This record gives sequence, C-alpha cells and structure tokens, in this order.
Amino acid sequence: MLHTIPGFDRIGEENAFAVLARATDLASQGRDIINLGIGQPDFRTPDHIVEAAVKALHDGHHGYTPANGIKPLREAVAADTLRRTGVEVSPDRVMIVPGGKVTMFSAILMFGEPGADILYPDPGFPIYRSMIEFTGANPIPIPIREENGFAFSAEETLALITPQTRLIILNSPANPTGGVTPKVEIDKLVAGLAKWPDVAILSDEIYGQMTYDGLDHVSLLTYPEIRDRLILLDGWSKTYAMTGWRMGWSIWPDALYDTMRKLAVNAWSCVNAPSQFAGLAALTGPQDSVGQMVAEFDKRRQIVVEELNKLPGVSCIVPKGAFYAFPNIKQTGFKAKALARTMLEDEGVAIIGGPDFGILGEGYIRVSYANSAENIQRAMTRMADFLARHHNKAAE
Repeated sequence: MLHTIPGFDRIGEENAFAVLARATDLASQGRDIINLGIGQPDFRTPDHIVEAAVKALHDGHHGYTPANGIKPLREAVAADTLRRTGVEVSPDRVMIVPGGKVTMFSAILMFGEPGADILYPDPGFPIYRSMIEFTGANPIPIPIREENGFAFSAEETLALITPQTRLIILNSPANPTGGVTPKVEIDKLVAGLAKWPDVAILSDEIYGQMTYDGLDHVSLLTYPEIRDRLILLDGWSKTYAMTGWRMGWSIWPDALYDTMRKLAVNAWSCVNAPSQFAGLAALTGPQDSVGQMVAEFDKRRQIVVEELNKLPGVSCIVPKGAFYAFPNIKQTGFKAKALARTMLEDEGVAIIGGPDFGILGEGYIRVSYANSAENIQRAMTRMADFLARHHNKAAE
C-alpha cells in the first residue's frame, strides 16, 4: 500500500472543471450543450497580445526567466496598478505566477498549519477551503449573504477573528455571487483589523476591472495601514480573455516576498517566457478590448437577471461585478446540485450547484454569463421549459 500524507485525503477540487469535462463529453456524443458553468470569457485573446507571444518565440525567448518574472513585465504591472488604484508599488514586490490559484496556494501554504485558523468567503471560490484543509488549518467561513447583496459584512468578519487567526481571504468582486463589497464595509474592516496586527490578508481582486452600474472597484491596496501584511491577487485570465495562457500576478509585502520567490524556484521555476511577453503587450498595449468585453458582459448580465427572475421558483438579485449570477432556487423544490445535474444531463445546460462553493451555497446555483447572449437566451428557454413542466407536474 502507498501512503500519502493526510493532507491529500482532505484536498478538494473545483467542480466547474468536472462539469466542463462532462459537458464536453456530452457534446462529443452529439448533444447540443450550452455551457453556463465555467468562468471563462468566450472572447478570443486580442490579436496584439497573441502576436506579442508569437514574436517572442521568433525572437528566441525560449528559455528560463527569473523566477519572479521578467523585469519589464513586473514594471508594467506596477505601472498598471498605479494607473488603476493610484498606489505606487515597487516592481520588486510583484510576482509573475502561472495563474491566480498559485497565489492562493502559496499564501495559504505559508500560514496554514494545524491549530491555525484561516477565514475565507462562503459561498466562495472552492480552492480557498480546499487548500486550507490540505494544510491542516481550520477553515472558518465568512458568511456571504444574499440580504447583504452578497457583500461581506465587516462586523461579522471581525467577530470571527481569534488569537488563532493567521490569514483572512477576501474576494470582491466575488466568485460565485457577483457581489461587490462597498467601501464603507471595507473601511470598517480595515479599521477593525488594527486590533489584529499579526493577521495577514489575501485580497483576491481578479475581477477588479469587472464592475457595473458605475460602481468603482475598491482595492485593499489603497489602505496603507495594512500594506505590510496584504497579499494582492490579480492577473490576465478574466480581464484579457487569457485563461489558457496561465498568467497571474501578485503583490507581496516585503516580509513575504523572498519566501514567495523561493516557492517559485522550488515549484514552477518561472512562467513560460512567451506568455510573459504576451502579458506585457496586454498591459502596455491598447485597452479598448477590456472596455468592450465588460460592456458586452453588462448586456448579458441584464438578460440573465431578467430571464432568471421569470423562472418558476427562482429569484435573482442583480450582480454588481464579475460575470456570474447567483440565483436563489429554494422555491423550485430542488436541491441545488440535483437541479444542476438534471439541467446538464436532461436539458443540455451546464450550471454549477451552490454547495460546490460552500456550506452556505445550498439553495443557489451559479450561472456564468461569459457565454454569448444568444446562448444565454437559449439556455434560459430550456430552464424555463423544464421548471414549468416540473411546476405543473407538482401541482397535479
């Protein structure tokens, strides 16, 4: 018998990839599948970004780079951060990493151990809890409630902190809910954290450029009083439609930066060179595509919310960020994962059951509007027909 360490018995997964695999399998059998499950823009990576990677290959950028990323790219991240947040960041605090999850993995690995508490959003991105449990730390859910517009409550969050708390994970705009936490709550949280100077913060801001209705994104980087313990997670995947390029960045406090660099040396050496040059083109080139994609997401958001609220037993508050809706399905008579499974297998619509995002996810489903407006409308029609049949049958 082979015996792995106990941590691997606790590790979870991201069920969106399992749903994607099943949807792909059904499509290969000739089924017409509409995927509203995976959080992946349906747009192509802009041409000038692709061409930069091709040019990098032709120019001979085939080898290793520094573990923390090429200097021009780290400088571009610093410049982009200044442009968007008004905060000056040294390129020597920027890490270029292969996707957003690497920053989560690394930060949780640094602070997670038996006896430690790590706070994370629930419902939230499933990798947070998975990695916390892997390290043996205690996962402490921060409730993300529909009645709060799926924003976190500073009061509730602060009440969960104890002397055992080592790390707090925050995410706004949020996956899976589309919630955006207002500045007043962030102000309260930061003020309350003054009592807990040894608690680190991981702020997942991967959807920071996707807000709607004139709402500004509030970065935790703009609070100088926590900058010496703040890890900021961002990247190219969502903003520039670059999910498959595996490109992320993070900004680290000085005290942790070299530890993160050593993790890179030990784990992935560096991000592949041509992708880094693509990332450089994305940040320094024209930004028109970003605005165009967000405008299209906004149109789809309005369709999704309107159509979901027409479904029997379904209600959906308006998401303020990212490209997800998190409708309440408690009145349909279905458990969330059962409804998601049935919608995929019987109706050809891939969605994700709320419990895949946490204990508080029951009674909700995640609907991604990163698909085309036409496909979203077709999916909503299928869901409406199914729920109407179910409703009529239940009434008989």
